[in-house]
Amino acid sequence: MLELCGVTSFYGESQALFGVSLHIRESEVVTLLGRNGMGKSTTIRSIMGLTPARTGTIRYLGKEIQDLPSYKIARMGIGLVPEGRQIFPNLTVRENLIATASNYRKAPQPYSLSDIFDIFPRLADRLTHYGNQLSGGEQQMLAVGRALMINPGLLILDEATEGLAPLIRKEIWRGLKILKGKGLAILIIDKNIEALMAISERHYIMEKGQIAWSGTTEDWQKKPELKSRYLGID
Repeated sequence: MLELCGVTSFYGESQALFGVSLHIRESEVVTLLGRNGMGKSTTIRSIMGLTPARTGTIRYLGKEIQDLPSYKIARMGIGLVPEGRQIFPNLTVRENLIATASNYRKAPQPYSLSDIFDIFPRLADRLTHYGNQLSGGEQQMLAVGRALMINPGLLILDEATEGLAPLIRKEIWRGLKILKGKGLAILIIDKNIEALMAISERHYIMEKGQIAWSGTTEDWQKKPELKSRYLGID
């Protein structure tokens, strides 16, 4: 579904990615792990055309997208839940959800508001609340719901549950498990290793702008030293 081959990216003259290669299959949940500043968010920005790849190729559904503007990449069916949520603070929950709703890829059963509320019931109770009246966790649920309303084939989450209360985290992970059950392909960045291993099939670890390790959840469980070596977790 998504394939990166030898991707390099720069911020000005400073190189951030050094030949990143990874892939995600249809209906697969994949994680991107690593310490802060290792290139995870830049990889996502490159996928979405926000920090364009200077060399290498990025293919989505077999089509090269590395030279496309961000809005065209989104219309192809990649939904992004960015770090920091970036919801519209002066719009209500309902308005946030319908503001960018679309079905450019002609999904046979497009998401409706009721579908979003089935996944995150808390949002139904906040329907007329403005974005800046929501808690951090509610804003994150809204950001996921907004991304789903473009009916993506691939959902990308940058720091899925960072800074959220434990109970809210559980609601986010429960929602992601529902989406996995629906067959949605998902790429996740997060620091909650236990939750990631419970939902994901494969994992990539980044270090200094490169893929340092990749493997399945089973592979990960056989290598406990990976946590301390690449993530700083004993």
